[in-house]
Amino acid sequence: MNESTAWGTTEHLLARISDGLELANYLFIQAHSSDDISLEPPSPLPRPGQPEPEPPPAFEFASGAEVVDFFTQMNTL
Repeated sequence: MNESTAWGTTEHLLARISDGLELANYLFIQAHSSDDISLEPPSPLPRPGQPEPEPPPAFEFASGAEVVDFFTQMNTL
């Protein structure tokens, strides 16, 4: 049996409402707090039948030499 059928319409709607309230509270706190405070945005409730979200890939920053080469190439155009 498909795991997504473990929840009915009521459970899915309640999860959406909960996610919306958490996001609204997060945005309210962010808007009314100083810039020094950084909060993590809330994560949505896990739903049955949905795969776990993958973490975002780590960024690879350019080295100083790569940045210099880029601007040198842009300068010679």
